[in-house]
Formats: sequence, structure tokens, C-alpha cells
Amino acid sequence: MALKPLHDRVLVRRVESEEKTKGGLIIPESAKEKPSEGEVVSCGEGARKDSGELIEMAVKQGDRILFGKWSGTEVTLDGEELLMMKESDILGIIT
Repeated sequence: MALKPLHDRVLVRRVESEEKTKGGLIIPESAKEKPSEGEVVSCGEGARKDSGELIEMAVKQGDRILFGKWSGTEVTLDGEELLMMKESDILGIIT
């Protein structure tokens, strides 16, 4: 099933964090936090101004992004957990 976000919304797949710390300690699954890094799966065409003019999206499919801890709404699509969020919830693009 395909899902195309509307307006200025973005569909994001979380990128899993490392299993070990820099010091070599293994982090158990119960102590891990949900990652705040992800990959853009798809995005809408953009927001519109009051005049109806389209404001183009700053992110595109395939971009690695950083987002806030409580950003977005969890969506399960074909058994995969994804996040649907507004473009304004994205903190930056990782290059």
C-alpha cells in the first residue's frame, strides 16, 4: 500500500541507533530511547500561502533528518512503523 502525505506533511522511517556506546558497553533494548533521526519516505507538495501560492518543501524523499523527541504521529503501514509529521517539526537535514 502506498501513502502520499498531504500539504506540508512528511512520512519518516526512524533510523535505529547504535547497539553499543563509544566505550563498548552494550545498551539493552529496554534502556534504549526511540531515535530522533530518520529518513524521509515521502512528502506532500508543500503548504500554501493565503494567496494560494505553493510553498515548496525543503526536504525530499531520501533525506536523513533530525526531529524532535515527541514529533509526529505513529502510523503502521504494511507492518512497518513510520512517523507522519509536519515539515515544521523537522529540526534539520543531516548531510
